Amino acid sequence: MNKKDFRRLRIKAAVRGKVRGTTERPRLTVFRSNKQIYAQVIDDSKGSTVASASSLKQLDKLPKVEQAAKVGEEIARRAIEAGISQVVFDRNGYLYHGRVKELAEAARKAGLKF
Repeated sequence: MNKKDFRRLRIKAAVRGKVRGTTERPRLTVFRSNKQIYAQVIDDSKGSTVASASSLKQLDKLPKVEQAAKVGEEIARRAIEAGISQVVFDRNGYLYHGRVKELAEAARKAGLKF
């Protein structure tokens, strides 16, 4: 494990100590790899995933920031379909910048509150 990964895991642990998803207000968590971005809405009290979306199935070739925006819209749509309108945002140790920020702002525009 390199220094960058270790730093992210340390920040992730600090964030997860403060952020907890409930049934009324689950946790929206983001995972970002070099090529893809994934989002899940998780109810920590039950330990289950309520909704998920990723950039894996996107057929059109877009820049990664635009892919993240589409994933944000999709996760918001799926969460609202599942009856969830408010979430707690878990950036998972990543900086709130670039793709993570774009996903969060797109989810807000699509109707999620956090």
